[in-house]
Order: sequence, then structure tokens, then C-alpha cells
Amino acid sequence: MKARFADWVATADAVRATTKKLEKHAALAGYLSSLEDADLEIAARLLAGAPFPRKDERVLSVGWSALSDVLLQRSGKKGEDMAASYQRHADLGDVAGELIGDTPREGEPLTLGDVAKAFDAIAAARGVAPKRELLRDILRRATADEARYLVKIVAGETRIGLREGLLEEAIARAFGRDREGVGRAHMLTGDIGEAALRAKHGTLDEPTLAHFRPIGMMLATPVLQLEEVGKRFPPPYVVEDKYDGIRAQVHKAGDRVELYSRTFDRITNRYPELVEPLLRVPGSYVIDGEVLAFSEGKAIPFTDFQTRLGRKNVAAELRTKLPSSLVAFDILERDGRALLDVPLTDRQEILRALPLESPVLFARHQRIGTSGEDLVAILEREFAAARGRGNEGLMVKDPRSPYRPGRRGMEWLKVKRALRTLDVVVTAVEWGHGKRRAVLSDYTFAIRDGERLLNIGKAYSGLTDKEIAEMTTYFQEHTLHDYGRVRTVIPDTVIEVAFDQIQPSSRHESGYAMRFPRIVRLRPDKPVTEIDTLETVRQIAGR
Repeated sequence: MKARFADWVATADAVRATTKKLEKHAALAGYLSSLEDADLEIAARLLAGAPFPRKDERVLSVGWSALSDVLLQRSGKKGEDMAASYQRHADLGDVAGELIGDTPREGEPLTLGDVAKAFDAIAAARGVAPKRELLRDILRRATADEARYLVKIVAGETRIGLREGLLEEAIARAFGRDREGVGRAHMLTGDIGEAALRAKHGTLDEPTLAHFRPIGMMLATPVLQLEEVGKRFPPPYVVEDKYDGIRAQVHKAGDRVELYSRTFDRITNRYPELVEPLLRVPGSYVIDGEVLAFSEGKAIPFTDFQTRLGRKNVAAELRTKLPSSLVAFDILERDGRALLDVPLTDRQEILRALPLESPVLFARHQRIGTSGEDLVAILEREFAAARGRGNEGLMVKDPRSPYRPGRRGMEWLKVKRALRTLDVVVTAVEWGHGKRRAVLSDYTFAIRDGERLLNIGKAYSGLTDKEIAEMTTYFQEHTLHDYGRVRTVIPDTVIEVAFDQIQPSSRHESGYAMRFPRIVRLRPDKPVTEIDTLETVRQIAGR
């Protein structure tokens, strides 16, 4: 019997309705244990808030406009009804449920299989119109409650109080398995659905680190102040340059080698000059590293190297102009031995025993055993040296740490500082999400070009909750036009924004975009006439 999507919705609602962990576990375990294999995989993935597994490179690419159009057509409501509902909920899924209300659905009730097929079709469709039509078809068959969750998943905002770890615990409970085993299977497969299926059939311990099947890459936590490093874990520390390239996982076995991106895309053809030197390393291995280019010993900026991105096959001329290198900084498997649970120090010894040849290189690294002010002084010096080599900053790692696929923790830290700041003026604001859904926390800002204001970016982090609340009141009183989720405002609020880089972009009127912008502070002391100009931006970008 095919599992009804309505039962999944009822389970999600039960999880959302309680803050008690055991009650969430009970609702999830009871539901998941009742499902057949194919439905179990789908249900687990949807409960994780995504239409596809983490290892799957597909995306739905359905924007706000298409969602809004389909919802208004399905519900028969008007734009002002949607705007008012969004003000109440700040969640498009909840808006969908409210707008549709008692409006009857059409056709047969939805099954989990129907939902999965619809998401597959939407991801495969090219162009806005086909995607909109497919979304319209699935929502036509959905009740208000079902539409609420369909839209939440499409928008990437499930929000039912279900953390990844809690879902893993529920799967373990449903099938009487060890929670750590479920979590490990999830990390290694990159698919909570497959992890659930393994839990059901008792195959959690089967080998999962297989060649040419990429796993999640270990992530680092950003640190902006060097003093924070010593607070995260005790000495010693492994310190490496933080490279600004393309993260790559390299798999080699026999006469085959492949490179994979952090989204599990196979990118080998984009960097053909790396294949032969990687193949010359004897035996099998899985390496974690970064692909980038060097010129006269310095790393070429990502904004220049990115011209090689997105090309399935790279012409010889471009390979000559921007030859790629691979900087190897970790190893996950060697000659059939999985190394994920081996401490970083031991993994480094195994890695550095490999006979690598240029353009495959070892990452620069050193071991620091000091703490306190001495540690900060050394990191300050090393940070400046890394920037002088054209790199973003530093990576500081705990030598005792295992490799945790797809996880971000305090065992790896990335130390980055803003290149500089710009003074800009806020031109538009947007309602936030989650705990910030009731405040205007996302700011679009502009620079000057003579008398014109040209947008150059958008940021939502940096201000305190108190400042955001005060500015929300201010912007509501100084709104030029209210579009519901977004409103344009009188351009009289100057803020200082930090960034890593500025690069050409067609997204903004200025022709430029900031990389990793974040708000440093409000600048009530500065008039709009003194904000930074397009000419300044051009100078920073080197154009």
C-alpha cells in the first residue's frame, strides 16, 4: 500500500506541536517504522527538510515569484492577502496553508511517491514556466496542510523543530539501532534516507567509504578574532594557510582518478592537468584538498580563477593562462584503510608520505604548542604571511581531531578578516526568518555615483538584536513602498559594511558585488553625501 503524504504531514505537525524531545521521538519512530522501504527513504529525506539527499547535486530552483503566482492561483486570493498573511507568519509555507484554507483539492490524494516524483520533475525542468506548471499540478492535488509543507520544502524553510541529530535518534529508536551508527551512516552516505533504510535492515556497519562515491567534507567554524582560537581547544595547534579556491575531494583507485566538489559534482574534466600527477601516486587514496592557481609563488585571487568554473571541458589556452594546482591537506583513505577515526596528526603523516609531484602540492603547515598572548602573536604573524602569499587567512586545527564528514565543529577553525570596509546607505529592507521573522533584519545597500545611488550588496549579520529592533521601527516609519516581504526605504541610514572581496557582477546596478558582506556598525555620524563611491569600488576591485 502506498504511503499517504497526509500521514507524513500529520507526523510533521505532531513534531512541530511539542518541544519535548521524547514526544518528538515517539511520533517519528512510530511513523517511520510503519513504512515500506521506498517510502521510508522519501519520508526521512523530507523530514530533513530537503527534497533530495545531501549528496545529490540537484536543486529545485523555484523562486519567490513562481511560488507566489502558483499560490495565488491555487487559493484564489489576491496579492494583498498574501502580503498580510506573510506579515503574520513570515513563513511562505504557513502563508500557503492559510490562503488555501478550505479550498478543495483536485484529483487523487497525494502519496509520498507522488511528491518525490514531482520534485524530480521540477529539478529536471528547464525554465521558469515548466517549473511553475509542475508546481501548480502538485499543489492542485494538495490540501491546505499538505500545501503548507510542500511550499516549506520548496522554499527550504521546513522549521518543525527537528534538528538533524534528533531525526537520527528517532530513526535509531524506530528500528532499535545505535544512534551513533545512524549518524555515521548519514555522514558517510550523505543521505538520511539511505541511513534510515540501513537502520531498518541492520546494515549500518557495511563499508561506506567507497572509491568514487564522495562523502561530506569536514567544515570549519569561522573565527574573526585571533584571541578566540585559544578558547576553542587547548594546544598544540596545527596551523595551515586558508586557501581561496575550489574545495575538492580526490578519489584514486587503479588507473582511475576523479575530483568531486563539495556538492558531490564530478569536476575532473575541469582540471585535466591534475589527472596524470594524481595517477602517478601508487595505490589507492581519498584526499581532501583545494584547487587553485599560483603565479610567482602567490595564489591567484578566486575572482580571477573562477573563469575556469562551470566549464565541463577547459580549452588548452585557458589551462595555459590559469594552470590549476591541487593543495592536499588531509587524507581519508589509503590502500583500503579508512582513516576517518584516525587523529589528524596521524593522517598528516600518512598524507605526507605520498610521493606528490607538482602541480599537486602539500599544504603549508606548522605545529604550535604555545597559548595565551604568545599564541596570538604567532597567529598574527602567520596571518599576515598567509595574506602576503595571496591566501585568505589561516586554518587552525586540533591535531587530535578525527575527520567528521559534513560536520562543522570547533576542531577546525578558519581565521579570516575583512579586507576592508565601505560606508554605504540602506535602500531596501526585508523581513527576517526564524527568530527574526518579526523584524526587518536584511539590508540592501548602495554606494554613490554622482547623484545616483547604486546597489552593491545585501547583508543581515553584524547588528545586535536591540539595534535591529530599533531600526525596524525606524524603517517602518521611513518606508517608500511596501511590497510585503521587502520594502524600499528613504535612503538616509548609513552603515559600515565589511567584505572579503569585490568582484564584477550583473546582479547589482553598480556592476559589482561584495563577497561575504557583513555589517560592522551603524554610522549615524556620517551623512549620505560622504558614503563611498563607485570610483572607490573600482579601485578596490582593480578595474
